[in-house]
Amino acid sequence: MRLASLFSGGKDSTFSIFKMKELGHDVVCLITIQPKTDDSLLFHYPNSGMTKQLGEAMGIPSFRFTLKKTSKEEEVTSLERAITKIKSIYHIQGLVHGGISSVFQKDNFQRACSMQDLTIFTPLWGIEPFRYMTDLIDKKFCIKIVGVSTMGLDQNWLGVTLDKRSLHQLEFLSKKYGFNLTFEGGEAETLIVDCPIFNKRLEINDARIHWDGQRGIFEILEASLVCK
Repeated sequence: MRLASLFSGGKDSTFSIFKMKELGHDVVCLITIQPKTDDSLLFHYPNSGMTKQLGEAMGIPSFRFTLKKTSKEEEVTSLERAITKIKSIYHIQGLVHGGISSVFQKDNFQRACSMQDLTIFTPLWGIEPFRYMTDLIDKKFCIKIVGVSTMGLDQNWLGVTLDKRSLHQLEFLSKKYGFNLTFEGGEAETLIVDCPIFNKRLEINDARIHWDGQRGIFEILEASLVCK
């Protein structure tokens, strides 16, 4: 099927594209809904401006739509408008997103798709968190933590690239503090800088850390695509 993907540049949306390609589907474009602040209910905020370069790394055209207001109705309406536009250009038959366990997210994305008679795909739905995170690392997904906002994750995690050792540290902290290891509740945000479906990797040339004592963002100021 011809699919569009909701794409934030994070691990879940990127791995979902990877999985759908494995199944033989054609992901023909990427849709990014970019919030103006970090309090969006449905969409990813930190470094969402990187999605154009990451789409280029995959060889998939990307479209970014700015979210004017942060409310459930406005976010769903913005997605509906984006899907309508993309369907008219690419004649897509379905939409893929990286939901794992959020019924709220899945139901609202389903609502937006039903308006355009599109099939929705959630290839990560119900996956076991530690197995999923391990699989990402085993499959050579280079995952950088670019936002933290939960007890147990401090500024030292900002900019960290996950490996087996740091994943075990995260697992320990998630059990101690009770946060979701996959970060689906917004406990942290990620950015994929390289993976098997990238023709080029993203190289971060300049970045800065913002930390307010409880939460923070690893803001990428300059990045470029380099040959692998």
